[in-house]
Amino acid sequence: MLRLVPILLLLSLSLSPAARAAHAFALGYAPKYPSGFAHFDYVNPDAPKGGALTLPNPDRRTSFDSFNPFLLKGTSAAGLGNLMFETLLIGSDDEPATSYGLLAEDVDVAPDGLSVTFRLHAKARFNDGSPVTAADVKYSFDILNSKLVSPQFPAQLVDVKSAQILNARAIRYVFRRKNPELPIVLGGLPVFSKRWGGGKLFDKIALDKPITSGPYLIEQYQNGRQLTYRRNPDYWGKDLPTRRGMFNFDRITYRYYKDEVARLEAFKAGEFDFIVEYSAKNWVRQYIGGKFATGELVKRAFRHHNTAGMQGFILNTRKPQFADLRVRRALALALDFEWMNRQFFYNQYTRLDSFWSNGELAARGLPDTDELKLLNPLRRKLDPAVFGPAPQPATTTPPDSLRDNLRQARALFAEAGWTYRDGALRNQKGQPFEFEFLDDSGPMLRVFLAYARNLEKLGIQARPRQVDYALYQRRMDSFDFDMTTLRFPDSQSPGNELYDYYGSKAATTKGSGNFTGVRDPAVDTLIDDVIASETRAQRITAVHALDRVLRHGAYVIPQWFSAEHRVAYTRRMSPPAQLPLYYSPESWMVATWWLQR
Repeated sequence: MLRLVPILLLLSLSLSPAARAAHAFALGYAPKYPSGFAHFDYVNPDAPKGGALTLPNPDRRTSFDSFNPFLLKGTSAAGLGNLMFETLLIGSDDEPATSYGLLAEDVDVAPDGLSVTFRLHAKARFNDGSPVTAADVKYSFDILNSKLVSPQFPAQLVDVKSAQILNARAIRYVFRRKNPELPIVLGGLPVFSKRWGGGKLFDKIALDKPITSGPYLIEQYQNGRQLTYRRNPDYWGKDLPTRRGMFNFDRITYRYYKDEVARLEAFKAGEFDFIVEYSAKNWVRQYIGGKFATGELVKRAFRHHNTAGMQGFILNTRKPQFADLRVRRALALALDFEWMNRQFFYNQYTRLDSFWSNGELAARGLPDTDELKLLNPLRRKLDPAVFGPAPQPATTTPPDSLRDNLRQARALFAEAGWTYRDGALRNQKGQPFEFEFLDDSGPMLRVFLAYARNLEKLGIQARPRQVDYALYQRRMDSFDFDMTTLRFPDSQSPGNELYDYYGSKAATTKGSGNFTGVRDPAVDTLIDDVIASETRAQRITAVHALDRVLRHGAYVIPQWFSAEHRVAYTRRMSPPAQLPLYYSPESWMVATWWLQR
């Protein structure tokens, strides 16, 4: 996410609020779709409605015990956010940072940039038939800005001073400071009825069916293992341009499987209709056979232009063995990506070299003049190397080699006070260098073990620890881990979420997304610069500067990415002819595909 004052609004500062209100908000450029547009280009407006879609659990959760996706405790059911909870604005999948009206008919940013007003659509209704009112929007905001929910929500709202109900259909948010992204952040907050839960404290709401405005209802569920949604025949927004041609299945059922092997075998046996494959080995070796040969099952890679997001071995710098920058850089030198890509991944991956690879947000080469304007005031707080070329991950492509990389790593460890003696890498107190790798699924284990073999050559003992998803999540929420593998979500327009991932305050807030423990005043300042940027060019520059500092901090050992979504599906399913630019495969499929008749 990112923030910019839309050109559309910048051109109309002298207009009255009614005249100034717009159908869309874009961060620093003109929206692609004009007022009154018919539908998004990447949908089929004539897609047939009907049929039943069956899906597996889309992630590592093997069961659920809650319909409340906003709490730290409990495991929420799959599909809730996409199918039931709506927002004031909804993003376009072929623009980096534009949101169009959904529950809100229009959006009005004040000329001074210190407030935004949303006017609700007169037809907006919750699934119990009641109108969506400004009071409901304010209630949702107050809940999501409280200690009752996961801290990722309040972290994005620190610049919001107040929410004011103007009338039954209008709400105004007042800002503490100018933050161009806040209209998109606030427009993207889920809205739910204050009647949800029947008066229970919000953090006690679990299996009460949500009272929301989305296109689906919960029809039935079984023992936390299966859940069926039914398309709401009275869905209020089916004819909106931001909904036309979308959500075409009458029923959507999620079935939960205990592990990835069981899930893949169930797909090949015909138990569900669509699967996203993240394992290169599985993609090459398992998606073959009679049903694929006859076309009963379709195997297809869809190109995307998503910023890759950072995925890697996450180092918890709260732990003393990872506190020294030289140690973190040494550990990164022991990862042999090229060998892994050949042996494990069939050369299907590209090495991540940025927190925002695969796009214009990644820093390249030397800082340019505009980046230096942001970095120079922080020079005393930064490693001088930040002002040199953007760091690249270690490689074993000749003339480089793993042997040379390990020699460099040993030298860095020695500088940091770790030397090899008595059969282990030890500090001055004689304590061995050892750590635990926490994981909740099997596929990453072989990758870690290959990495651990290289660490053994340095005298480091790295032990894997596999736990179930619930325990894994509890330990991550309390930062009770040494190393794990995570992927930070990609964003075409980074913004307020950066405080949660990399801000100093989040480093000490349990349940935040700052798993690495970044606590760097320079990073905090650069996040502020990203937030304050008012044009797309300014935002790109600020992200470049932040990228350089984060990469030099060596908080993550970068792994790899693919610029394709690998999916397989039953032949009765049909995708739209035109792909969006920026999308996740399952939510795109659920929203825009249909069943052939």
